[in-house]
Amino acid sequence: MDLNLLIGLDALLEHRSVQDAAAQLHLTQPAVSRILGRLRATTGDAILVRNGREMVPTARALELREEVRDLVARARTVLGPAQRLDLATLERTFTIRSHDSLLAALAAALVAAVAEQAPGVTLRLLGEAPADDRGLSTGAIDIEVGSLPEGNGSIAGRAVGDDEMVLILRRGNAIDVDRPSPAQVAAAPHVVVSRRGRPHGPVDRMLRADGLTRRVVATVPTVAAALEVVAASETVSVMPSRLRDPLDPRLRTRPLPWPMPTSPAGLSWHRRHTTDPGHAWMRDLVAEHLRTVLQNPIGSPA
Repeated sequence: MDLNLLIGLDALLEHRSVQDAAAQLHLTQPAVSRILGRLRATTGDAILVRNGREMVPTARALELREEVRDLVARARTVLGPAQRLDLATLERTFTIRSHDSLLAALAAALVAAVAEQAPGVTLRLLGEAPADDRGLSTGAIDIEVGSLPEGNGSIAGRAVGDDEMVLILRRGNAIDVDRPSPAQVAAAPHVVVSRRGRPHGPVDRMLRADGLTRRVVATVPTVAAALEVVAASETVSVMPSRLRDPLDPRLRTRPLPWPMPTSPAGLSWHRRHTTDPGHAWMRDLVAEHLRTVLQNPIGSPA
């Protein structure tokens, strides 16, 4: 049996594309097509079938996915040379993606720590991408900072902490009081941050429990856009306290009338990097500084 077929199968099931699998394996598309043909002959299953312009895995392929991934990871560990991490000589670029406001809180300390510990390492810091982005899977992103992954077995996650939800408003807003009431929150026009334009969520459920509803006047894709709208109008927005810009004198942070915890915040990465010493070092470093940000929220009441 040619065990290299396992590597080909792992790439094909990861990317569901002969072209993308070929790029990962540094092979030509015809070579990967031949691997797919051999896999079909060996397993007696089609593995990938065409669905319009896409390729989708068969039921048998989905059953094999986790086992194949584990076998390939273990084989690489067994057959690869022992690795010792020397930060002084490490030359590598790490691509880290995060929410823009959270990244602003992390960037300075993270860059300083990397410069001190591993001067040959370069950081490539990116803002958030669409919710369906596959940057971790394709290798374009090394670490995602923010919400933890849901329902993707190839993506690993590590919870670091969480943050309280707060009400953001402009100084002088009609409900700029120490503790706004549920009725005041409901009466204010709301701006909602949603990359997919969804206007409703947990805030509406909390209001309904008090027999109240709110009016959402706008949805915007980024926190930065929401803060600009709120700073220039009588609107309000509900978001994690760490995402409020503490340097903007136009804004104030106020507690919500009811506790509404956020989802855990942490790191996500592709499982192919789990045993990589350099990647593990970078994950630990990002987690350390993210924990500091979460323990000292950047948006404190003015």
